[in-house]
Amino acid sequence: MPHTPIPNIPGVLLTDPTTKQHLSSHVSSLCGLSSNKFPGAQPVSFSAQSLDLLETMDFWVCEKSDGIRLLIFVVMNGMTGNQEVWLIDRKQQFYQVDNLHFPHWERASDPLTDTVLDGELVIDIDPKTGTQVLRYYAFDCLVLNGDNIMKKTLISRFGRLREWVVKPFERALRDLPEWRDNLPFEVVAKKQELSYNISQVLNVHIPQLQHGHDGLIFTCAESEYFPGTDEKILKWKPPSENSIDFKIELRFPPSNNPKEPDFFAKPEFLLHTWLGGNAHEYFDEMDISDEEWDEIKQSGEQLDDRIVEVCWDADRGTWKILRMRDDKPNANHKDIMYKIIASIQDGVEIDALISRSEAIRTAWKAREAARRGTAPPAQQVKRPPPAQVPMPPTPGARGSVGPGSGLPPTPSGAPAGVMAGLKR
Repeated sequence: MPHTPIPNIPGVLLTDPTTKQHLSSHVSSLCGLSSNKFPGAQPVSFSAQSLDLLETMDFWVCEKSDGIRLLIFVVMNGMTGNQEVWLIDRKQQFYQVDNLHFPHWERASDPLTDTVLDGELVIDIDPKTGTQVLRYYAFDCLVLNGDNIMKKTLISRFGRLREWVVKPFERALRDLPEWRDNLPFEVVAKKQELSYNISQVLNVHIPQLQHGHDGLIFTCAESEYFPGTDEKILKWKPPSENSIDFKIELRFPPSNNPKEPDFFAKPEFLLHTWLGGNAHEYFDEMDISDEEWDEIKQSGEQLDDRIVEVCWDADRGTWKILRMRDDKPNANHKDIMYKIIASIQDGVEIDALISRSEAIRTAWKAREAARRGTAPPAQQVKRPPPAQVPMPPTPGARGSVGPGSGLPPTPSGAPAGVMAGLKR
């Protein structure tokens, strides 16, 4: 299914700094964090080494949806005695949502409180009628009714999410139709499969989707929830579709008046990576054709100083814009960017992923038997040979690299061998 629109965040944006500070501190305290930062976990890009990791640990797999990453925060207002539901985005902005009620899993008349869910909000489009439905696909739970469960395994956390949050929520909607009639969006538990059931996701789950998708997410079922970059959450995309978020800068040439740029001329499209805080560093320039520039001008869309998601176009030897990411506060960090580039060069095609499924299943079953104390004799698993992934063209193959060549020099500190084919 093609990409679907990224939804606008529903609710009312919280602008009062005192209330925002109070809520941020409360969420951080519940999650055991020392600072008021976005507590969500972030995946790393899938590489050839990730296949070995899938054989050594239990992972779950699901499709990667086109949507916006949001936490749901459920809390009781101490002054009003009412349950409040807030959405928290990556920028640590809070949006209050009305007409969304979460009951306690045992005492339906009691409201849930101090609960933090992780998921993504998507627009589902009925293929027959074209009707659009806003749905929140919850895939994890950090805190449940004041109990921090981040140290528990994903198996345990997801079980609580499904049985103690989503199912009581669905029962309440059946018992109280007026709640359903006024829902700002639906809340469901996202479908997951064991990692060796990749074909089930590709052949059953994805064809039934009513929203766009752009890859797979593998999450370690044995691990605790880790805020920030988590090496055990793997984001798979075909190598040619692996994307990076940059901050884009449009640099226009001077006009006849040397003090003013020529805004009618085609600018340079400079891509910057994030260094942390407010610091960014120039990384590369993106080639935009005259036709593409005309389309940008006609659209009237402002590109400068925004976060842009791009992928490498091997045919043209340059970056290609996929979409603007106004939902993200920063570009990918420099370290993450290099890892994504490495995953593009060391990427795994879907055929290689599927062909490894049997080895992943065999290793999983062996661990399962060992946990039961009935481990069978070790078997030699034949693995398919690594797929030969075509590499992007090496920079400088058609000319020199460096000052005066139109190709930016490799940034200092770049990992050896990472830049080939992507840094022009």
